[in-house]
Amino acid sequence: MTQALPESWRSALEPVLATPEARQLGGFLRAQADAGKTIYPPEGCRLRALELTPLDEVKVVILGQDPYHGPGQAMGLSFSVPEGVPHPPSLRNIFKELVQDCGVTSPTSGDLTPWAQRGVLLLNNSLTVEAGQAGSHAGRGWGAITDACVAAVVAREEPAVFILWGSHAQSKARRVAGLDDQSRHCVIRSPHPSPLSAHRGFFGSKPFSRANAFLERAGREPVDWNWS
Repeated sequence: MTQALPESWRSALEPVLATPEARQLGGFLRAQADAGKTIYPPEGCRLRALELTPLDEVKVVILGQDPYHGPGQAMGLSFSVPEGVPHPPSLRNIFKELVQDCGVTSPTSGDLTPWAQRGVLLLNNSLTVEAGQAGSHAGRGWGAITDACVAAVVAREEPAVFILWGSHAQSKARRVAGLDDQSRHCVIRSPHPSPLSAHRGFFGSKPFSRANAFLERAGREPVDWNWS
C-alpha cells in the first residue's frame, strides 16, 4: 500500500501505514482475496480519492461511510459511481440539493471525478467493502488511515470546508483534534442525503453555496460544482 500512495499524501500517511493496525489491514485484504471474496472497489481504485485530490489542493472534504457494495458501482470516491451506472438514491438527493442550491443543471453522470479534480476530497471512512455486505470492512484498519487523511487537511495552514452528512461523518470528524466550530476551517453539518433522512434537514441545507462563500471569504477560489 505504501508503494501505491500518492506522493502528495506520503509524508502525512506513512507513519500510520507503519502501524500494526495497518499491517493487519493489508493481511486481511490479502486473505479475503485468497478466499475468493469479491472486494469493491477494484484494487487499482482504492486510493483514487487521494490520487485525484492532492493534499495541497484540498478545498472541501466530503466524508462517506464505505464504498457501494453492488457490482460496478464503487470507484474509490465517496458517493460517486462510474459513467453510465444508475445513480444510487443518496446521490440522486445530492444532485437535487445541488440544483436547488446552485441553480445548475442536474448532472447526467454520477461520476464525481470533476469535483475531485477541482479540490473536493471525496473520502470514505473505509476504502473497501465485500460485495453485498455493507460495512463489512469497518473496524479492519481503514479508519485510522482515513482519520490521518482528515487530520492532514486540518493541520494545513490553508482553510478548508468539511461537509459532514449524517452522524457517521460527524462522529469521525469529532475524533480529529483541531476540527471543531472554533477552528479556522468551516464545518457544515446536516442529515445524510439518504432517502431515510434527507427530508429531515439535508434538503435546503445549501452545503455547496455555503462552502463556496467560506472559501471566497478565506481568499480561496470557490469550487465549480457544475459539470452537466
